[in-house]
Amino acid sequence: MLSNSAKYALKAVLYLALHTNEDNKLMVKDIYSRINVPQSYLAKLMQKLSKNGIISSSRGPKGGFYASDQNIDLPLIRVVEVIDGEQRLRSCMLSIHECDSENPCALHDLVGNANSFFIKNLEETTIKQLIGDVKSGKSVLPL
Repeated sequence: MLSNSAKYALKAVLYLALHTNEDNKLMVKDIYSRINVPQSYLAKLMQKLSKNGIISSSRGPKGGFYASDQNIDLPLIRVVEVIDGEQRLRSCMLSIHECDSENPCALHDLVGNANSFFIKNLEETTIKQLIGDVKSGKSVLPL
């Protein structure tokens, strides 16, 4: 359902949301080992996320990446769409281009409702909500 890139991006965004703000920025070298993502790979993901407004960044001696209040108000689906594109989540599990409700593949009915529910949750859940759950102890994020 999610590519490894999207999973890595979500981990990075959540890490930034928990540990940074406009006054406390982090560099890729400060993050990659903590979220278990190769440094050069994470650097590319962070650039893409920043370019698309998912996270914020600034240059200079006190520069780095951070999560602003505006960033954490974004729904999770934005992270996934920036990294994987809009179609990946909605595409056929067997990669059959003609698969749809009128011409379903063998797995269509098994995953269709679950996938729709997952997408709906990604659309309705913000980064802020997830980090709120972590801070309150309702969920864990071993970062």
